[in-house]
Amino acid sequence: MTLRMLLPLWLLLIIFVPLIGLAIWRVKASHGARRRDWLRRSGILVAALVIGLCPAVPRTDSELLTSNAELFFVVDRTGSMAAEDYDDGRARLEGVQADMVALTEAMPGARYTIISFDSQATRQLPMTTDARAVRSWADTVTQEITAYSAGSSIDRPLQALTDSVNAALERGPENVRLVFFLSDGENTDGSDSTGGNEFESFEALGPLFDGGAVMGYGTSEGGMMRSYDGTSDTGFGTDAPYITGPDGQPGISQYNEDNLRTLAGQLGVEYTHRITPDDVSFLVEGIDVQDIAADGRRDNTTYRDVYWPAAVILALLLAWEAWDLTREVPRTRRKNEVETRDRRRENARREPEPAGKGSPR
Repeated sequence: MTLRMLLPLWLLLIIFVPLIGLAIWRVKASHGARRRDWLRRSGILVAALVIGLCPAVPRTDSELLTSNAELFFVVDRTGSMAAEDYDDGRARLEGVQADMVALTEAMPGARYTIISFDSQATRQLPMTTDARAVRSWADTVTQEITAYSAGSSIDRPLQALTDSVNAALERGPENVRLVFFLSDGENTDGSDSTGGNEFESFEALGPLFDGGAVMGYGTSEGGMMRSYDGTSDTGFGTDAPYITGPDGQPGISQYNEDNLRTLAGQLGVEYTHRITPDDVSFLVEGIDVQDIAADGRRDNTTYRDVYWPAAVILALLLAWEAWDLTREVPRTRRKNEVETRDRRRENARREPEPAGKGSPR
């Protein structure tokens, strides 16, 4: 056990030693109820002193050690990402989920940002050191609602990513920034893209990143996609009907490797094709980050305060003191009233009678 002290020891001694000494002297000099009162007040002072000393028990915790790495996840949530051509019939988004968690584990203690895009691009997770928030988002990510689909535009998250990385650059220009763009590369006609293999370049962002990867999901053979209406009974992993084309037949989505390789070249990162949940640690090997342990944590000594018994005793003694004071006030008032009445009677007896009153004629 150790004493953490809410105030410097010398100040605690200056405050409490004279008061406790006075209380003890009053205990010895008092009798009956008054002695009991001063015993109680001595206990209040001692309990307050114990709280001020703040006794605590040291313990060793594992503290997250933050690195200077910043990971930007850009996630494609368009309907094509529900195509079932990943890892023997699973949806592409299931591969995204697994890889996001694996990359977070491969870079413990980093700061993470998530930007997703479908019919629009939004920042889903502002920069945070909470890896559990990344896992929670990945575990619950869904494809866009089928009825709202506006095409798969690779350049749709460009502005959101630009804003996020520039803000991070202002906060910590010395930090290491990694971008992971997770998509199937489809670039169909939509409101923010010309479609086909043409999309607005990300080249201006390349110098702002120190590494990362463009991660492509799907196969050239393609896969069918479950429809999604926003409920848990639809979307990938359910028995919902497949999305159909103009001919009424289930649509087939094929990933576009050319677009993904072009994007990787613009960002200055490597491209990797993801068709099974394989190891991703090679994507972050050689990244020069600072202040990070092997598992992202370090031992840290913390203290568990154990002054609560003194606080409970103090609360009980103060309640007792308050109760006694509330009973003392009426008694004092009655005593004062009696004394005042007695003084008036005594003064009335001592007043001389008026001259001539009661004298014989």
